[in-house]
Amino acid sequence: MSETVTSSPARNYVDGDWQGSVAGETYEKRNPWRPSEVTGVYAASGADDAGAAIEAAREAFPGWAGLPAQQRAGYLVATAAAIEARAGRIAQDMTAEMGKPIRESKLETLRAAAILRFAAGEAWRAIGEQYEPSVPDQRLYTLRRPLGVVGLITPWNFPIAIPVWKLAPTLIYGNTAVLKLAYDAPRTGLHVAECFAEAGLPAGVLNVLTGSGSTAGAEIVRNPHVRAISFTGSVPVGRGVREKATARDCRVQLELGGHNPLLVMADAELERAVEAAYAGAFWSAGEKCTATRRIFVQDSVYDDFRARLLERMGRGRVGDPSDPEVEVGPLVTESAFEDVLGAIERAKGEGTLLAGGVRADDDAFLIAPTLFEGLADDAELSCEEVFGPVTSLYRFSTLDEATARANAVRFGLSASIFTRDLRNVQRFTSEIGAGIIHVNSQTPGADVHVPFGGIKGSGWGPHEQGRAAIEFYTELVTVYQDAPLA
Repeated sequence: MSETVTSSPARNYVDGDWQGSVAGETYEKRNPWRPSEVTGVYAASGADDAGAAIEAAREAFPGWAGLPAQQRAGYLVATAAAIEARAGRIAQDMTAEMGKPIRESKLETLRAAAILRFAAGEAWRAIGEQYEPSVPDQRLYTLRRPLGVVGLITPWNFPIAIPVWKLAPTLIYGNTAVLKLAYDAPRTGLHVAECFAEAGLPAGVLNVLTGSGSTAGAEIVRNPHVRAISFTGSVPVGRGVREKATARDCRVQLELGGHNPLLVMADAELERAVEAAYAGAFWSAGEKCTATRRIFVQDSVYDDFRARLLERMGRGRVGDPSDPEVEVGPLVTESAFEDVLGAIERAKGEGTLLAGGVRADDDAFLIAPTLFEGLADDAELSCEEVFGPVTSLYRFSTLDEATARANAVRFGLSASIFTRDLRNVQRFTSEIGAGIIHVNSQTPGADVHVPFGGIKGSGWGPHEQGRAAIEFYTELVTVYQDAPLA
């Protein structure tokens, strides 16, 4: 017997209006902690819905781009206030639909408001430079201009932070947006649309769709009126987006997977390193692209670190994500749950399972935090991203060896080192193949005012967040302004 929490299907937000899909089709989202519970019914949008949203954004663009940036900023600030006012409800819905522990859901919601407030500040920052001309009576300068309609395709694992960190620069720089929310976490993103509507955002500036990427998302990718696409998600889907969109000369930004290493040197503060390894690998059920997938520990402290990490895992709080004390909740869907359990089963034939690796609740999609050791560097868990609460331990002798092994994967998103030696820090930050580097802190984590993004197979195009966002969401033009002849 299924329990339905919402009484009617949620709708898309297109051209300032709430409307169902053109075809009238819907889909259900279930609670990963209690899968018999339906957390919502949502519009299953298709190409026609995406086309209507793109057209609305196209028509709204001239008026929005023509507003002074300070006026655009006012809408972002008002939206931030609306998010803060309903932060508790947003966090509850996030936890119910994708399983993130409530304490992390609350922090993510407040982070979204902070992102909007930071982006609003862009209205008062420089958008060009003036240069010395090479001829008399000339002004030589650059301008940054909005692109037009921007398509945003976002994932379920950060269902408010990632949509907002794409939306905020899109809008403040004068673009209009079509946002396709993640299929498995639509309610959280619809809160964002509601908050922008509450702030009085002009119709058509923001259009939000729910449904499958293969239908609505595909139309965003191929539609010639979409000038740029920012995508966060899996490697294969991201590569498909890039191939199709760039073939029509569309600007593309990708944030993809990670296989993030944490190095523990012999001189590290071990308790601090253990806590960072536990949080980095297992919080949010390991469903973060920046999660710690590999832990390299120097020989002389390996056994001590291993014992301390197993002890920390033994007292970890695993279970109902609505409990504020819980650290590790369920995976987002049954298919994700089965994929991670399958990878664990395969790894048992390649290394030693030290802890976890089993279903931790008869009903929920919950996997106990899982730790392996003894895996070869070419084993699946050593090379490929398994999106769940699974990590592995590796011994190393020298920093050169550890850095080379850490770099020997196709990903390059985040990396961390624990050490008290400044020489180790300088070498690591110079040589590690990652776009985000942490020293004496966990591999996840990103401030709102600095660039976020990976290198190698983890990203494509300019980085997101902070001032770096201007590189993707604007076009740079150079102006030669000569004075008229007397």
